[in-house]
Amino acid sequence: QVGTTYTLVLTDESKLVEVANAAAIALTVPPNSSVAFAIGTVIRVLQSGAGQITLTAGAGVTLNGTPGLKTRAQWSDAILVNRATDTWVVLGDLAA
Repeated sequence: QVGTTYTLVLTDESKLVEVANAAAIALTVPPNSSVAFAIGTVIRVLQSGAGQITLTAGAGVTLNGTPGLKTRAQWSDAILVNRATDTWVVLGDLAA
């Protein structure tokens, strides 16, 4: 369980980041200048608590996902794939 915000770190690469919060949380993807994820990096995020996860872009970061950048419900997951420097695609059980 983390607080109401969390910023991804390099050690999250290729891992499952489980968020068991009761309250909503903003999960930030930091810019390459702060955390240099390699292109092709995959990070999975799981909402195991009731608190919805909102994926947010750090300064200069682009997150592409549809229909939105929030997990839909408890037990929803999102997969983040780094496609280019500061450009990510978000796949999974998402909501607007």
